[in-house]
Amino acid sequence: MASNQQSRPEIGDLAKDLQTGQTGVVMGKLGGRVQMRPLAGGREWDAKPDDVIPPSAREELSARNAVRSARSRAVL
Repeated sequence: MASNQQSRPEIGDLAKDLQTGQTGVVMGKLGGRVQMRPLAGGREWDAKPDDVIPPSAREELSARNAVRSARSRAVL
């Protein structure tokens, strides 16, 4: 039977934090919070589980392109 509920991102998945608007990778779950890290690396942040959703295809593409662009500028 199909479910209308969105699945929650798991560890290693790309996800969007609705509270901050940031897209990152789910690194873990601890103390009722979801730990996320920016795609390009950097400091992790904690998010409420209800605020963590899969990004739209457009948001995912945009986040991945921003990382590629930043890396290409840094490697000159």
